[in-house]
Amino acid sequence: MLQILVYITVYALKIQNSIKKKQGLYFFLSNLFRCFALTMKERMDNFAAIDFETANNERTSVCSMGIVIVKDGEIIDRFYSLIHPEPDYYLYWNTRVHGLTQEDTANSPVFSEVWKQVAPKIEGLPLVAHNKAFDESCLKAVFRTYCMDYPDYEFHCTYQASRKLKGLRNHQLHTVAEFFGFDLKNHHHALADAEACAWIAKYIL
Repeated sequence: MLQILVYITVYALKIQNSIKKKQGLYFFLSNLFRCFALTMKERMDNFAAIDFETANNERTSVCSMGIVIVKDGEIIDRFYSLIHPEPDYYLYWNTRVHGLTQEDTANSPVFSEVWKQVAPKIEGLPLVAHNKAFDESCLKAVFRTYCMDYPDYEFHCTYQASRKLKGLRNHQLHTVAEFFGFDLKNHHHALADAEACAWIAKYIL
């Protein structure tokens, strides 16, 4: 019930700025019903939110990773690491998005070494990403690159879940996070994005 009250407060503030008040009321009631329905079913209270940034267009070129561990509905751990990408080159547009350069990751560990720290933290937990099509494909790609056995992780997507909500201008991470009252100040930093994803997941998964 607390989540419903939070949802009402957040969304009511947005309706005040709605150009079409009738349409805004429709969206409000529609989304409120969806949120209430979610509280009536078993919620996902234990999961790991994950986010990758890449150096170039190759899914194997993971250059940073953020992990947020949620248990019993509360964040209990955070993990962030720069990663030496494979292949090791940066495209202008990737750097423009996340701000990382080849110099930043020149002395960083490769993915296989970083994952040794991550695996025990996420053991037994489903993974959540905002646009799992990207993050899951990155994870599978780097596992193949380093000849690691992929554990067939259970993956959920807050992006797809958010598409069920009505009235959002888009379903990008920062938009959905703002809708649920999360101030994403450092978008495209892997840990900040993972935390925003975790916040959203608590409401819609």
